[in-house]
Amino acid sequence: MKFTAQARNRARRYCMQALYQWDLSGMEMSEIQRQFFEAEDFTNADGGYFIELLNGIRTHIESIDSHISETIDRPIGQLDPVERAILRLACYELLFRHDIPYRVSINEAIMLARKFGAEQGHTFINGVLDTMARKIRPAESPGVDKQVTRR
Repeated sequence: MKFTAQARNRARRYCMQALYQWDLSGMEMSEIQRQFFEAEDFTNADGGYFIELLNGIRTHIESIDSHISETIDRPIGQLDPVERAILRLACYELLFRHDIPYRVSINEAIMLARKFGAEQGHTFINGVLDTMARKIRPAESPGVDKQVTRR
């Protein structure tokens, strides 16, 4: 089954909310995932992508948090929990979903921050992810010097 961009958008929104719950409650991710599938209407969401995101972020949380920590000016624990969830989601996509253009991941994160984050949280998210994308995906990022090798 092929899902639309809107279905992916919903999967990201649910994932961000689940990450927020996981971060604040300390519950097992599998329990949170179960709760979401029982409580939310996944008919218009890419449920498979939601599961991939949650499991991937949980599995790679140390690497993801390390990349975020290298880019921000304070300990990751001091970030707003909504911003932390959004950054973890977008960082996962930058690191592990090379089929998704980095600009899509950043745009989706900014939209989530505008809807759920603090008043100017979207500008913080944009700056962090832009810096991160230049490091993680230098070939895609504008403004990164690319050396041309001549033979």
